Amino acid sequence: MRTTVRRRTAGLFAAAALGLAVLAGCSSEGVDTNCSLNACTLTFDRGVSATANILGVEVKLVNAEDDQVTLDVAGQQVTVPVNGSTEVSGMQVTVQSVTEDKVVVQVARAPES
Repeated sequence: MRTTVRRRTAGLFAAAALGLAVLAGCSSEGVDTNCSLNACTLTFDRGVSATANILGVEVKLVNAEDDQVTLDVAGQQVTVPVNGSTEVSGMQVTVQSVTEDKVVVQVARAPES
């Protein structure tokens, strides 16, 4: 009896974890993602063509300079300074850091007005 309860409990936890991943809607190619239900932190490797499909939009790193990053968000290009943010396609895009090797960006659902 206990084994059955443990298996069911483990199955429920696994299903819940999978469900959260699906709800967050995060998938990527060449990008490290850390997603919750309303936001994802994306870590792009510089010099690599990488794309993430998150929260219903596709995000690509186009270019990264010392103090600004150009991204393609849902087909619209935006340039955002480091530590700055902008709203595009219903998303709030914030550039958290740019190093020699990595670009870290947070994409969150923009608050409704």
